[in-house]
Amino acid sequence: MSLNLILQELIVGLSTGAIYALIALGYTMVYGIIELINFAHGDIFMIGTFVSISLLALLGINAESRPTGLTLFGVMLIACVGSMLVCATLGVVIERIAYRPLRNAPRLAPLISAIGVSLILQDVGKLWKGINFVSFPQIFPQITYHLGPPGNGVDITSINILVTIIAVALMVGLQWMVTSTRIGRAMRAVAQDREAAALMGVNVDRIIATTFFIGAGLAGAAGFIYGLQYGSSIFSIGFTLGLFAFTAAVLGGIGNLVGAMLGGVLIGIIEALASLIPDSYSPGSHGIGLPHGGAAWHGAIIFAVLILILVFRPSGLLGQQTPEKV
Repeated sequence: MSLNLILQELIVGLSTGAIYALIALGYTMVYGIIELINFAHGDIFMIGTFVSISLLALLGINAESRPTGLTLFGVMLIACVGSMLVCATLGVVIERIAYRPLRNAPRLAPLISAIGVSLILQDVGKLWKGINFVSFPQIFPQITYHLGPPGNGVDITSINILVTIIAVALMVGLQWMVTSTRIGRAMRAVAQDREAAALMGVNVDRIIATTFFIGAGLAGAAGFIYGLQYGSSIFSIGFTLGLFAFTAAVLGGIGNLVGAMLGGVLIGIIEALASLIPDSYSPGSHGIGLPHGGAAWHGAIIFAVLILILVFRPSGLLGQQTPEKV
């Protein structure tokens, strides 16, 4: 196994990890403010991929029609912002209907409600786009840049660069908003002590709804850039990537924004490096070769990491940031 191959996988892992980080931020924001694991969040991401595909279709974009220049920028902006707004609105509606009435109920009740919403969104995805993979128009030009001497070095594509830039810009913007704006201070106050924040004049319901709005909006952006990188989506993708993103949030420290970003990147790198494990084959019951190892095992490796973190460092790498009730 060459160093160049490892570096190549690290590049892929960084761009994939950036997508996981955007989704993980929604999990960690909601948990940090109301201590709820929003299992429907991954399916909101799935809806974001479908919204992006539909918006591109409405704009007349397909495999044969690829805009350029300012038209390309406008199309991408409309698809990305449109996906963010639809998902953000969906997040607020879910919070208002499925979670707010159960806010003072036993913790199991909102958890079951979240699972129910997840299943509903998956069925909505099936009715909307069917049960097969749906192609995402590859509107952004795929250009490969070679880094290093000829015959050696690594390749990085324009899609990898674009996905990373968009994700990093959104994460930096979120961190600035939470740490430097009035609404960010209100969010941190509600996360620390809801009752005290309400006594100080903070509209707790509005801040919680805003948290869902922002977190779901980031999932919508993740849905758009996921489509750019992988070129397709399916109704079940939210369940799988949602679990990976939740693992990233736990890895970094649930409730910790920087931890979610770090955890997402690390999970992306772990997934990419797992693909370097050589595939082998074992004979099946009818003599059919069944592949195992490598990419077939990346899910098992990621969840093994989750188990190890929960056992040896349950607060995550950067520590859990949740309110401490006395």
